[in-house]
Amino acid sequence: MTNTKLSVNINKIATLRNSRGGNNPDIIKTALNCERFGAHGITVHPRPDERHIRYQDVIDLKTNISTEFNIEGNCTESKFVDLVLANKPTQVTLVPDASGQLTSNHGWDTIKHQNYLQDMVGLFTQAGIRVSLFVDAEPEMVEAAKATGTQRVELYTEAYAKQYLIDKEKAIEPYFKAAQVALKLGLGVNAGHDLDVYNLKYFALHIPHLLEVSIGHALICDALYLGLENTIQRYLQQLKN
Repeated sequence: MTNTKLSVNINKIATLRNSRGGNNPDIIKTALNCERFGAHGITVHPRPDERHIRYQDVIDLKTNISTEFNIEGNCTESKFVDLVLANKPTQVTLVPDASGQLTSNHGWDTIKHQNYLQDMVGLFTQAGIRVSLFVDAEPEMVEAAKATGTQRVELYTEAYAKQYLIDKEKAIEPYFKAAQVALKLGLGVNAGHDLDVYNLKYFALHIPHLLEVSIGHALICDALYLGLENTIQRYLQQLKN
């Protein structure tokens, strides 16, 4: 078994800041506190309208945090590509968001877009940045992801989170199968979207060699009630094997 890393997505902190202007809450202070409270990394997902994370936030975070830095986003946007290459995070997670999309809601079709993804993965890899592709829990998508040259895949877990409330064994099955394919092909496995303090432990226990989870919305919501330090500790506890 692998000790799974927790990367905290701080987009929601930026949303709150932007709703009022100014710098409260402070993005950098929040990220540094997440690190101090035990998080293994910080995730951001800048979008073209900068409705939460701004491009300047990425630059400022890069120069301040000391844990893993994960930038998510759509590589069809040239400004995003330039931002990633200029700041060289530990990892870039490529997500096929449409313009103006509220939140991520599907993974890459790694078969249809294989040639394009090969080019983009090669670009980031050549710059020394680890690449993860956001994919649905479908073995064929994981298999095709391997051909792009990516080092990891991030399994999109919204379907798991919804099904978990009804039948957790049925919910985990496609993710277990997809993870097995990834491991057989030598791909690292990450996961993210709608994971929370209730469904995380079961997921982590049943996905072999899960390297990293990226959690934002649920974790920040919990922090409103429990405090950020206590919340991060609770999530880390769910990841202990």
